[in-house]
Amino acid sequence: MTDVLSLVSIGFAFFVVAVSPGPANISNATIAMSKGRKVSLVYGAGLSIGLLFWGIVAASGLGVVLQGSVYLLMLLKIVGGVYLLWLAYLSFKSSFNAAATVSTNDSQEVGYRKWFVRGVVLNSSNPKTVVAWMAALSVGMGSSSDGLFLVAAVLTCMLIGFLVNGMYSLLFSINGVMNVYQKVAHWVERVVSGIFALAGLGLLRSAFSRDPA
Repeated sequence: MTDVLSLVSIGFAFFVVAVSPGPANISNATIAMSKGRKVSLVYGAGLSIGLLFWGIVAASGLGVVLQGSVYLLMLLKIVGGVYLLWLAYLSFKSSFNAAATVSTNDSQEVGYRKWFVRGVVLNSSNPKTVVAWMAALSVGMGSSSDGLFLVAAVLTCMLIGFLVNGMYSLLFSINGVMNVYQKVAHWVERVVSGIFALAGLGLLRSAFSRDPA
C-alpha cells in the first residue's frame, strides 16, 4: 500500500512538471494547431521518448554524476541552447507565411518520421529535464525503495508523459482552436519563437555560469 501511495506521489509530482508550459509543450500545441492531430501525436511521441532518455539517466544515478560534471553539463547545455535558438529561427521564419502552412491533411511536407525525430531531439537536448525527473522521483523514493520500485516509478512517469503530450495534441487540434490559430498564426509563431529564444539563451547563460543550475 505504501508503494502504491509513493507511486501516486511521484506520478502527481511528475504530472505537475510535465503539464506546465515550456518549450516542448508549447511547440506541441503549435504543431497541433498548424499541422493537425496526427502530426502532433507523432511529434508528442517523440517528445515522450526524449523524456524517457533523461528518466533513465536520472534513475540510473547518472543524473547525480551529470550534475557534478561541470564540463559535461556545460557541453549539453550549449548543444541544447543552440538547438532551441535554431527552433526560434525556424518559428520566426515560418511566421511570415504561417497561415498558409496550416493543414489538416494526412500528407505533410515533412514526413511523420522527421516529426518524431524532432520531438526526440527537442526533449533529449535539454539537460534540465534530468533535474525535473530527479525532483519527481525523490518525492516517493526512500531508503527502502528497491530496483523494481524504481522501474515502476519511471514507467509511471513515462505513462504520464505520453498522456500529457497526447492531451496537448488532442486539445489544440480541435477544429475551433485550429481556426482561431489560422487567424493569429503569425503572432503565435513569433511568440513561440520568442519563447524558444529565451529558453535557448537561458540554457547558454546557465552553461557559462560559474555555478550551473
